[in-house]
Amino acid sequence: MSLRVNPTKFITRLFRLTRLALHLARAVAIVAVCFPFYDDAQRMGWVRRWTARLLAILAVRVKVNGAPPVAGVSPAMIVANHVSWLDIFAINAVRKVRFVAKSEIRRWPVFGWLCAQGSALFIERARRHHTAHINAQVVAALRQGDTLVVFPEGYTSAGDVVLPFHASLLQPALACDAMLYPVAIRYTRADGSLCSEADYEGDKSMLESLLLMLTQPVIYAQLRFLPPLASAGMHRRELAHEASRLIAGALGVPAPRRRADKASGRRA
Repeated sequence: MSLRVNPTKFITRLFRLTRLALHLARAVAIVAVCFPFYDDAQRMGWVRRWTARLLAILAVRVKVNGAPPVAGVSPAMIVANHVSWLDIFAINAVRKVRFVAKSEIRRWPVFGWLCAQGSALFIERARRHHTAHINAQVVAALRQGDTLVVFPEGYTSAGDVVLPFHASLLQPALACDAMLYPVAIRYTRADGSLCSEADYEGDKSMLESLLLMLTQPVIYAQLRFLPPLASAGMHRRELAHEASRLIAGALGVPAPRRRADKASGRRA
């Protein structure tokens, strides 16, 4: 039986919004003043601690099923369905990673700048030469032991569908025989129902998305790490389709077609 989830009170939302503003202000100060003197390990460690605090302020609890990739064992790439801008923070709370994100995120106020300082790689998918350039950087990062995360759907969804994957983003995995770790992401309310307040689908602005999240007493970020796929000897389209099929199966939704269809969500 589904329980009724009452939204948070206005004073609670205001308090959490104030905490969030202070958390962001502190991050800007530390990144601007301290990051030039931090090495990569110190930066990544600080980002993970800051991420955990961000999720706590937003009352987002990460629940993990399955085994994330082990650091330093072999080149590893995480591939996931894309529901929200929270995805990158939820995954980073579980495993130290780097992200490949759309170039528009870099222009987001505060968040975009922080993502750039946190070693995210930004891609302009409309420019094929830029995609090739970013892919070369991803290959180099994989070979030096970094775990990269990509969202190959090209759009965010409400979490009730998996869209066809763009295979070009998986090319770096093939170039260095990386293991591909599919991750199924879903956000739920306390009663187990799909949390539409957490998704970034449609025409929501960043602020609208954030304010909707604050109405929820708690949001559960469900991350299911599926058995890894070996990329060696596979074609990137086969790899993309198999990863999308596994993620769809884990979410209990139909697998996407091999040929990309026009999607209705937001460009990822």
